Amino acid sequence: MLKQTFTILFCLITGFSIVTFVSCQKEKVAKTEGQPSAISQTVLNQIASLGFGTSNVHKSGEDYIVEGDIRLTPEDFSRGFNGPILRVANTEQYRTTRLITGLPRTITVRVASSLGVAFVSGTDLAISRYNALGIRLTFQRITSGTADITISGFNQGPAVDGSIILATSGFPTSSGNPYGTILMNTNPAALGTFPNANHAACVIQHEIGHCIGLRHTDYLNRAYSCGGSVINEGAAGVGGILIPGTPTTGDPNSFMLACYNSINCAFSANDIVAMNYLY
Repeated sequence: MLKQTFTILFCLITGFSIVTFVSCQKEKVAKTEGQPSAISQTVLNQIASLGFGTSNVHKSGEDYIVEGDIRLTPEDFSRGFNGPILRVANTEQYRTTRLITGLPRTITVRVASSLGVAFVSGTDLAISRYNALGIRLTFQRITSGTADITISGFNQGPAVDGSIILATSGFPTSSGNPYGTILMNTNPAALGTFPNANHAACVIQHEIGHCIGLRHTDYLNRAYSCGGSVINEGAAGVGGILIPGTPTTGDPNSFMLACYNSINCAFSANDIVAMNYLY
């Protein structure tokens, strides 16, 4: 997920993960280490057994948010994850073992009516950026019916450490379909009382990346973008596979960094290499 502290990390903390944007003076998504006391050791052990990192876990209803914006449901705990992992270096573009199949393919996206115009505009902008890549995935926003990805909202204020989740999503299904839900945090402390469409677009663009199989660019060392001590997000049973052609050094402009400073969110040159390689 994306989240932000109040230096405002891109507001990705309050604006990314997605609603981890909001107003950012020095916009940089950041996550604090430490663990809210509400998370029991038993739950942390379960999360670790699934292959996810246990730093800065957040409770959201009956779900738990890990990696800043990945939502684990009770069903995930009972079902588990499995899959190989290939780790190479620390800061390249990474994908999961799960990708979208049935290419070429159109992925439909619907924004819940309960979300405001900024989220609709942000969705359209994020979709236009993906479609401009000319890959074998085409995204289309629909206004009714069942979509492949539905964007809706939840309201959750800052954690005890002052951080806040901006948005959450997940990884593709084992059957080759995109993760079906992106949840945006509508709490004013996240993207603000009147969200900025560009901020919303950045968050949505990032979360769609997870939905189609991208992990955080710096998942092996999120300190690269978030600061603090080195945190490895874990294998998560869905793999962390280096995408050929992406650099062996860091990419400070990647749209899939766990935390980042830009509010432009255009795909970096390495992001484009990664997307073209996968799709």
